[in-house]
Amino acid sequence: MRHLLLLGALSLAMSTTALAQSTGYQQPPAPIAQILDSKPTPVPLIDPTRTRMALLERANLPSIGELAEPDLKLAGYRINPRNNGQANSRVQWLTGLSLQNVAGGGARKVQLAAGTRFIAPAWSPDGQRLAFLVDRPAGLELWVADAATGKARKLTQPIVNAAATGAAFTWMPDNRSVLVRTVVAGRGAAPAALANPVPIVQVNAGRTAPVRTYQDLLKNSGDERLFTHYFTAQPMLVSVADGSSRKVASPGVYLGASPSPDGRYLLLTRVKEPFSYNVPAALFPTEIVITDLTGRTVRQLADLPLRDDVPPQFDAVAPGPRSAQWRADKPATVAWVEAQDGGDARRKVAVRDRLFELAAPFAGTPRTLADMKDRYAGVVWGKDDTAFLATQWWNDRRETRILVNPAAGTSRVLLSRNFQDRYNDPGEPVTTLNAAGRPVLLFAADGQAMFQSGAGARREGEFPFLDRVSLADGKATRLWQSAAPYYEDVVAVLDNEGKRLVTRRESRTAPPNLFVRTIGQDQPRQLTQFPDPAPQLAGVTQQLITYKRKDGVDLSGTLYLPAGYNKERDGPLPLVMWAYPTEYTDPKVAGQVVDTDNRFVRPGGISHLFLLTQGYAVLDDPKMPIVGADGKEANDTYIEQLTSSAEAAVDAVVKLGVASRDRIAVGGHSYGAFMTANLLAHSDLFRTGIARSGAYNRTLTPFGFQAEQRTYWEAVETYTKMSPFTYAPKIKEPILLIHGEADDNSGTFPVQSERFYAALKGAGANVRYVVLPYEAHGYRARESVGHTLWEMTGWLDRYLKPAKK
Repeated sequence: MRHLLLLGALSLAMSTTALAQSTGYQQPPAPIAQILDSKPTPVPLIDPTRTRMALLERANLPSIGELAEPDLKLAGYRINPRNNGQANSRVQWLTGLSLQNVAGGGARKVQLAAGTRFIAPAWSPDGQRLAFLVDRPAGLELWVADAATGKARKLTQPIVNAAATGAAFTWMPDNRSVLVRTVVAGRGAAPAALANPVPIVQVNAGRTAPVRTYQDLLKNSGDERLFTHYFTAQPMLVSVADGSSRKVASPGVYLGASPSPDGRYLLLTRVKEPFSYNVPAALFPTEIVITDLTGRTVRQLADLPLRDDVPPQFDAVAPGPRSAQWRADKPATVAWVEAQDGGDARRKVAVRDRLFELAAPFAGTPRTLADMKDRYAGVVWGKDDTAFLATQWWNDRRETRILVNPAAGTSRVLLSRNFQDRYNDPGEPVTTLNAAGRPVLLFAADGQAMFQSGAGARREGEFPFLDRVSLADGKATRLWQSAAPYYEDVVAVLDNEGKRLVTRRESRTAPPNLFVRTIGQDQPRQLTQFPDPAPQLAGVTQQLITYKRKDGVDLSGTLYLPAGYNKERDGPLPLVMWAYPTEYTDPKVAGQVVDTDNRFVRPGGISHLFLLTQGYAVLDDPKMPIVGADGKEANDTYIEQLTSSAEAAVDAVVKLGVASRDRIAVGGHSYGAFMTANLLAHSDLFRTGIARSGAYNRTLTPFGFQAEQRTYWEAVETYTKMSPFTYAPKIKEPILLIHGEADDNSGTFPVQSERFYAALKGAGANVRYVVLPYEAHGYRARESVGHTLWEMTGWLDRYLKPAKK
């Protein structure tokens, strides 16, 4: 025992010295590094015919060199100027492609050159080909793989323009061509930086225009020129047969380009000058038009001005047409939504939103399909007499589901519920791809019902299900539900009876794999044999624990214990609580408990669960509900509710005997980091804390944050009290701050951690501040991920693991 204590003290001294003197990137201790380098599990993509699937192999963590590749931050986007696509920090590259029949048999590898990486795979409507974008030194190429032969070939040179979000290419319904946004031919070199900068002047002449906090906005005329250069695209039709192409519209800055289901028209969303330095491109002046395939404008749906004055409330929207889309079940009918309250959520009106449609040739007056009492939240088209419409109202967490009869212009409410209520979640409609390749409701063979699948949450865990829902009365009949010890969710429904399914099944000990299940038969047929990506963690145990807050709200968390741990033999462990607060309007919903005993849990990336390999216990996601009810705002008692939840969690793990009060740490990412700093400032429950990529001064987000809809001037006391920056001198426990240098999340600018560190340092706190080069809100580079985990384990080894003197 003396030798063990001596070795432990020596190890602690070495880790403490290393932590203090570290330079450059560090590797986390074994076996974390080995797990980080394991191969990710492939992702399936079922084809429209539901007879085969593509298995997509994913790249592991990129290198810091990849993230260091230059990017441009323009109008809310981050792009890679080398390939005119999204920045590497925002791309999950795919590295391999296999095709497998759902009926059985092995997977056939699609041969691609060594080192090929690609994105955006999309099946043709007939399921005979799979298109994707391949990264090349000079740009992105469009490729296509033949499903029958498995052979892949290039369709275009590296000219695809994928700077804007959304699909850079779309299959045409004839399966013979692809609509592609390309770089404008002969556009030349990018504009040079401004040689002689001039003053930047912005003016507001008495107009009320509150704006939430946005990242990566345009800053000057040089940025405007770069934005125009990289985002101007030429829509082209590219032939699948020989790669020949033709122009179908004039060049423009397109944020959307979609062919009609019959392939005769295009729906284009194009932004115009003047650009803004206050909002992202999606709120720039915008024109929404319908054109034919020669580029001739058939109908202008909207000519929207700059929208920099949308109120900060979550239920507020910009006035004018929005969410324009083709009806998936019609040859050429466009639909869109318009606010009937001017977009102002505080106005009292009977109708908030109205759904319109207009059929080809797009002349005359638009037709009303449905009026909504709340905000439009999406529509799934089905057939002439059936569409599924959803609305939401954030302020009271209400969602309503409506069956619309488009032909008759009538609608019927199916249900209204609290959308945070997991126990009574009816699931989502099951869709299939029609002949045009558009998602539509999957109807039963008799045409009298549709299908819904959902998570099936209850106290014992999540047990996904498939229901048949009558179109006549909305009654749901359960066709199938996963059963213990498995978590098995529906990937695809293979027939119109809802009897044959592709599912993804896992258990606590079995890694996720794909199966074909026939309802009524006992055993499904296994399609894949994906291995455990981290067998080093196979011995870790997990347990749902439940407890109550002082005010009676039910709480829970998942307790993880290291492999081989024995409470009687080993006693209490150093324990880390990793949490993220959530706001609710109903304490009963806030207290819902869902076990995870049937889930296969393996950490990846910067997961705190890696701490289990270093002798720490982890209480994962201990609930920190912030409840507002009876007209009261939740955040007005944020600190009281937060500390009460944390106290209840500490009491629970101490009562179990797995932790002692003097060796518990708290940590979190983003809003969890904000929580961590507040708990250290307002309680003495924790010995240390880890706060990653957080915001700490709410005066820097004055027009709302997280679920707070009031402005700073409407709730000065709440903003001030919720800001741990205000209470920096009260933080006496050691705190580790980590932040990505290029954080792109709204509200968590790196300056938040920079100034919080300065405040803590000025107050004499024990604080370490780590800035990760090139990293955004979530850390992606292998070096950054490894170093983050090294920082976390080293910090806890120093400040939590030793017994307190």
